Amino acid sequence: MGPLIYSLCALTSLACCVLLWRAYASSGARLLFWSSACFALLTLNNTLLIFDKVVYPDVDLRLWRLLAALCAVCLLLFGLIWEEE
Repeated sequence: MGPLIYSLCALTSLACCVLLWRAYASSGARLLFWSSACFALLTLNNTLLIFDKVVYPDVDLRLWRLLAALCAVCLLLFGLIWEEE
């Protein structure tokens, strides 16, 4: 059941990334760009979770997952501060 949930989380993050990117491409609102970049890194985070828990259970990828999540949150925070209008 765990691998299914991990995969669904990764697919949901990817769907959010694609939808935000399409909205950015049509409107040009830069906050949508930063949100899309955040969800791209969250997709990477969820993909690394699948590799960490399912594909390579004996390899610890926790540091890489945390770094991807930290970069995602920092990108979104930067975008929120930069686009303070």
